[in-house]
Amino acid sequence: MILVTGANGSLGSATLAALHARGAIATGGSRTPRNGMRRLDFDDPAGIDLAGVSTLVLISAGYAEDDQVIGRHAAVLDAAARDGVRHVVYTSLTGAGDHLGFALAHRATERLVRACGLPWTILRNGLYAELFGGLLMWADDGVESAFGDGALAAVARTDLAEAAAITAADPTQHSGRTYDLTGTPITAAQVADRLGVPHRTIGLDEYRRRLLNDMPGLLPFQPPMLASIATSIRHGFLDGTSPDLADLLDRPVSDPLATATAAASATKPGTPG
Repeated sequence: MILVTGANGSLGSATLAALHARGAIATGGSRTPRNGMRRLDFDDPAGIDLAGVSTLVLISAGYAEDDQVIGRHAAVLDAAARDGVRHVVYTSLTGAGDHLGFALAHRATERLVRACGLPWTILRNGLYAELFGGLLMWADDGVESAFGDGALAAVARTDLAEAAAITAADPTQHSGRTYDLTGTPITAAQVADRLGVPHRTIGLDEYRRRLLNDMPGLLPFQPPMLASIATSIRHGFLDGTSPDLADLLDRPVSDPLATATAAASATKPGTPG
């Protein structure tokens, strides 16, 4: 049986759906499981039960400080070795992302995966096209961003989910492999053009001020994380491409510009929820 962690999250749920579409025997794990899922709380190591799982798809348990994320991943990998899991697929971060504020937790987890004693596959996922579009900020009659003229080799989340499902469904074929799963480079100006509105670049200092002062719902680690995305895109560190995703999918990757445009459109003030 294949088990996908974080199965109530966007990538986890899409991966589980892609596995079911392929006819795979798979279930999800979550701190708040739905019907048929297994309860998995990475903050409760003694309660992690992976008995009967042959392949574990470890969706990164981000949205926390590095020490918490790495501790959670270590706990589930220890349980995988203990409970007889035969293969681990880890969804990591694109190799070009080492400049990002959340890269360390991914690279540390990759070390843990390689050292856990189980066969493994690492999927180094590019940043979501949905995220790129969602980070554009509506203002007056257009959109603003701190991305400048920089491009992001963005990826539609559904493509990454399908790649994870393909890998997990036949893991021995991908054992010991690290794939860099990036898409087609797109810019904020291109998204704005698709939206039919102008794009205005703001400085990184203004962007950081907005993150700190205008978005009180952000957790302490999130403003520097988001600022690192902006400066990495702006200065050309995230526009590199790789054939790995198209090769795994055995088809062209989905158009990230269309996905990013839809995500940006959904955040426009006055858009029905």
